[in-house]
Amino acid sequence: MNFEELDVRMRRFEQSLDQVILPELYLAVRLDGRNFTRLTKETCSFEAPFDVRFRDAMIDTVKHLMQCGFRIVYGYTESDEISLLFHPDDNTFGRKVRKINSVLAGEASACISMKLGTLACFDSRVIPLPNLECVKDYFAWRQEDAHRNSLNAHCYWMLRKRGMDVREATAQIEGKSVSWKNELLFSGNINYNDLPSWQKRGVGLYYTAYEKKGYDPVKEQEVWAVRCRLETELELKTGEEYQKWVVSLLEKK
Repeated sequence: MNFEELDVRMRRFEQSLDQVILPELYLAVRLDGRNFTRLTKETCSFEAPFDVRFRDAMIDTVKHLMQCGFRIVYGYTESDEISLLFHPDDNTFGRKVRKINSVLAGEASACISMKLGTLACFDSRVIPLPNLECVKDYFAWRQEDAHRNSLNAHCYWMLRKRGMDVREATAQIEGKSVSWKNELLFSGNINYNDLPSWQKRGVGLYYTAYEKKGYDPVKEQEVWAVRCRLETELELKTGEEYQKWVVSLLEKK
């Protein structure tokens, strides 16, 4: 068997589990940190429950992912997770799931490892979304998840600082209402409503267009060119206003 025949035969096995996201579907990808609790609390000793240094490392990782070859219109990060919204016309790697997942997980892991100065790893999953309503619902879901996790994290670490161990603190807040958790924080002089928005609702990254002055050497005159830059939003909108804003970003690219 010559090489060409062997190559064709072996690639059938390599491609046997390939899945492709249909062009009619919207595409989101979510990345989650692997063992990031140990990474942030033991390896890096970040402040609990939130640390600006870790937040900034996650933001830098999102920026990198939005500029690493895919056509991504929106990046969202909360805690140790990242969600990316692709432009409908993006056809990188033929929209193959294994390629999208492996490349983004690798890029994200490498980027944050360099930012933190220690090994860190992300997993990745592709999320096909059939229509704009599902796009809205997806990002509303992740933002609400950020809110719930943030409230629980502040309660948990307040109890830990009061002397409870992991099991006791977890059991104490399990099944409790939002009002109970707010009262707990208030007893420690923390008004949850006054906490930074990025801790409660996450951080969004998106492109904006701007004009930049240049020079045309052929015409020997100044010209204006439209360029794009990444913006970081630490105070995201909420509810329906947030959902409409996310969908509007698909129309700008």
